[in-house]
This record gives sequence, C-alpha cells and structure tokens, in this order.
Amino acid sequence: MTFGPIVSPEWLHQHIDDEDLRVIDFRWYLMGGKGRDAYGRGHIPGAVFVDLEAVTGRQGGGRHPLPSAQQFEAEMQKAGVGPGTSVVAYDDAGGSIASRLWFLLRFFGHESQAVLDGGLARWGSPLETDEPQVARGGFRSREPDRSGILDFEDVRKLIGVPLIDARAGERYRGEKEPVDPKAGHIPGALSSPWAENLGPDGRFKSPAELRKRFADLGIDPDKGAVAYCGSGVNATHDLIAMELAGIKNGRLYAGSWSDWSSRDAPVATGPNP
Repeated sequence: MTFGPIVSPEWLHQHIDDEDLRVIDFRWYLMGGKGRDAYGRGHIPGAVFVDLEAVTGRQGGGRHPLPSAQQFEAEMQKAGVGPGTSVVAYDDAGGSIASRLWFLLRFFGHESQAVLDGGLARWGSPLETDEPQVARGGFRSREPDRSGILDFEDVRKLIGVPLIDARAGERYRGEKEPVDPKAGHIPGALSSPWAENLGPDGRFKSPAELRKRFADLGIDPDKGAVAYCGSGVNATHDLIAMELAGIKNGRLYAGSWSDWSSRDAPVATGPNP
C-alpha cells in the first residue's frame, strides 16, 4: 500500500508504537519563536526534533537552499531514519512546514513519508516533554531527480505551465513583506495561498475540493504547475495538495521569492498576475 502524502491523526494514534515508524517534529517559525523550544514544551510521544535550518543548504538561491545529499543524509541518520522507515512529519502550522521535510525525503529517494493531517492540534493528546534517545539510522541519500526543481532561469523562461504563489494574499499583492528585499510577486504568477488547501478543521480538503480549487486556477491535471513561496518551504504544501487532487507534474521553484526578489528581475504588485 502506498504511504502518504498525508496520514490522519486517527491512523497515527493506532500506529504510534510501530517499530518501523519514525515521527519527526519539524516545527519552525519565520518569526517569534524556535521550533526546538516548542518541542521541549510538549511533543507527540516518541517524536524526534529536526530543525529546518539543519536541512537547509549553504549554497543556492534564496533563504532556504536545498541541502546537499550528505548533509540531509547525516540529519536523517541522527533522527533514526533507515531505508525501511516510514516517516511522519508534523508541525503546528497546517502542514506548511512539515511538507518541506516530506518533499526533501522524496527528493533524496526515500520511499515512505507523510505529513500528519491537521498537525499537532489534531493529534490532541498525549504529549510528552522528554526527548527520546534513538539509535542512529541507516538512511542513505540517493541521487536526486532534479526534474521537479526549477531555478531562476528556468522560471524566467517558463511558458505554458502555471506559476502559483503559495504565500498569503497580502504578500502576493505586495501589501506586506516582512523579510525579503522587495514586495510583490513574480509577473504572471497566480495567487494560491497554501492555507486554502485546508478546510475549517485545519485538515486538507477532499481530493474533489482540491481538484476544483486548482481547476479554478487553470491548472491542467497532466501539465501540472510550478509552485513558489517565500523561500521554498510553504510551496511544498501546494505540491502535496496537487498530489492529493491527482494533478501530475507539480514542481518547485526552489529559491522562490527570496531568490527572485534579490535579483534585478521584474516585480508585479496588486491582485492580478
């Protein structure tokens, strides 16, 4: 049976003690807190903490470049992940951070990873504060398939495939920009806030609802779309949503707005592409 891209909190409650399961707390905040501190105040039992910055590369465009294979391999081994481990990542931000770890595991060839649907809020209880000691895992990074990754030049030349912006509407429109050099969006990009992938309960909408959402954006189920956000983290939430909707060829502009806005490149503002 195919595992992922999401699992329900009900499923995780039933399988939390499975020997071949590793739960990873991947909480991170752009401002106003540290994921490790939140982890220390309470986390899903048995979960290990992995810091987004520890699996962020040192070379490449934008604020969160993709890590090297060696860097990612070392962090997953420290987290106790092996080649046969099923990984469930969670956060407290609707899956918008945990989806990045899901993406990276797949990018480096792992075969079994998912995001906890609804995150920590939907898990509920119990929580624990003790940090588990886990044996080092045997994870090995495979040569990544870079066909799903675009850089600045790829995006600049993009034709015939929608480019979707997963940031909140006010950042897309250029009304607010808390961290990157310029406000606005890439000309031609469509506003597709990641939060609109979720229902009122904080869980992903049904596949049918997601199909309609992306169809309304003009996304062809076979041609797919290229997603970006501030730094290539939240955009992976749109990639999960597209997969749930049965849309093929979801790709990521890895450097995202933090890369585009740092260059001498055109910028659009307002509600229209």
